[in-house]
Amino acid sequence: MTMTRGTGRGRVPAALAAVTAAAAMTLAGCSSSAGTGSEDEGSAPVPAVSGSAPAKAAEKAGAEAAVAAKGGRLGGAGSACELPVTFDLAARWKPKAIELEPDSILADLAEQGTVKMVCEIDAKPAGNIGFLRVWQGEASEDDPQAVLKAFVADDPNASEAAYAQVKAGALAAAEVGYTVHSELMDESKKERAFAVTTPDGPVVVHLGGLDSDEHTAMLPAFELAKKSLTLG
Repeated sequence: MTMTRGTGRGRVPAALAAVTAAAAMTLAGCSSSAGTGSEDEGSAPVPAVSGSAPAKAAEKAGAEAAVAAKGGRLGGAGSACELPVTFDLAARWKPKAIELEPDSILADLAEQGTVKMVCEIDAKPAGNIGFLRVWQGEASEDDPQAVLKAFVADDPNASEAAYAQVKAGALAAAEVGYTVHSELMDESKKERAFAVTTPDGPVVVHLGGLDSDEHTAMLPAFELAKKSLTLG
């Protein structure tokens, strides 16, 4: 995932991608469906602008989208990443907390819009090349869609963003599907995120992927997180 700020600084996904790019390329031949537990990897379409007929169709399709087999739960006390929310992890996906020192050269890069990266869930053990990343912000009056719009706007490589009002578990949420031009792969690829607000601040759950095929194969894990999400 290659993401750069308008100031020319690369984001943490870009910095981390540089570290994992070699491993990702060697894994490119792996099955894009291994470990997802999905029978329909491409069932979740990009959401459309809320309130339109396509948005309603997208919400219905999202409700019917395949979800991955559960492999554990993340976000609670004692889990790999303690968050304001909890949700189910796809089987064999491996989470780790992102804790950067304030003076780290990566600290400023782990910010996008109004949120900071706090957790990274690796799909490689499940046979896919990509991450589900969790971002958290300070408490504010911003609604979920405003949080997502700031998140996408802070990536100059993002385009074709389409937003929808959805549910994450029982919580009101917003979802966005968009494309990002990858300098690593020299092509555009699909990305997706949803956001909720909590008393401790907004939370964004983002799914990238090495390319659009990997992204599509990992959508069931994204859907599992969204459908199972509750306040922590």
